[in-house]
Amino acid sequence: MLLLHTQCFASELLTQKQRFELPEFTTFGGKTIKQLQVGYESYGSLNADKSNVILITHFFSGSSHAAGKYQPDDATPGYWDAIIGPGKAIDTNKFFVLSVDTLVNFNAHDPNVITTGPATINPDTGKPWGLAFPVVTIRDFVNVQKALLESMGITKLYAVAGPSMGSMQALEWATTYPDWIPRMISVIGAGQSDAWTVAALEQWGLPIKVDPNWNQGNYYQGEPPLAGLTTGLMLLTQQALYPDFINSSNPQHQSLEEAPLADIHQSHQVVNWLRNMAAARAKVTDANHVLYLIRASQLFLAGQDKPLAEAMQQVKAKTLFIPASHDLLLMPYLAEQPHQALLQAGKNSTLVPIVGPMGHLDGVANISQVADQIQRFLMQD
Repeated sequence: MLLLHTQCFASELLTQKQRFELPEFTTFGGKTIKQLQVGYESYGSLNADKSNVILITHFFSGSSHAAGKYQPDDATPGYWDAIIGPGKAIDTNKFFVLSVDTLVNFNAHDPNVITTGPATINPDTGKPWGLAFPVVTIRDFVNVQKALLESMGITKLYAVAGPSMGSMQALEWATTYPDWIPRMISVIGAGQSDAWTVAALEQWGLPIKVDPNWNQGNYYQGEPPLAGLTTGLMLLTQQALYPDFINSSNPQHQSLEEAPLADIHQSHQVVNWLRNMAAARAKVTDANHVLYLIRASQLFLAGQDKPLAEAMQQVKAKTLFIPASHDLLLMPYLAEQPHQALLQAGKNSTLVPIVGPMGHLDGVANISQVADQIQRFLMQD
């Protein structure tokens, strides 16, 4: 069943997870995935001519829970709740906002996430896919979203917007399906994964692969590689933050701490802080899914078939790029590249940075800083 309306009670946006299924899906690499399924959420109402749809594409460790709550007493709302909702920058009184879980979703063991990937059952074998699952790309994430939209009778978007890996999907939409996309918003994003970025992303997966429990991806009948996964998530978390935030979050830090001085097995307080956060995320994360998301991000080149500057000539959308000034993961120059290529191609493109203490995560946690710019951009003809 398609959910075309999200309720708002007492000024609070409430939503629910829906399921989309495809009997068969062919990947960008030419492989077949049978019985594909992903979850999605919607906010607001679809108008009569289906012209008010804004697609939100999520970041690497995120899901389709972009805004609102499932229950009024949920501890936190979706990640972009600051800008999605009644009267907000992405106004659900005007727009039907749709967000879709990616394939191989990071949060594979979260009960609110529906996603096909290595942890799900291969219908041909009756066992988890493991590493037999096909390599998937940003294009594949986009094509699944497109299939969902077409199943709803939607043939064009009002806009597409997303942060980080979501920005890759947004730009892929604008490049590959330009007639669908009149407006595109890329937050903390990139037009391609250059050599530096590919090497940085690779580091997240290496601890998983050296964990004996990983067993070449065949761990679903035994113990998962939680030690390697936790270490990989520690690296991910640190790269996604800026020193100012980590330092201010650990005001008791001292280089010469008693415990690590006395015992090589003991760690500094800040290391324990980072490890505890990563261990908590590891409980709902699947290690193989992380490896597949890393590869999808490493393989990213907008349009997938030509140099970036040439690919940007295909874009018909007005574009807004919002890098984070202190981003150490997808550094601002990665957003400047497609922005400048679009300007050189005579396209309408704007770049507005977020300045904040969190680095890459400013594009999620501090998105309200650019709410006015997003709202004005969406209201442009």
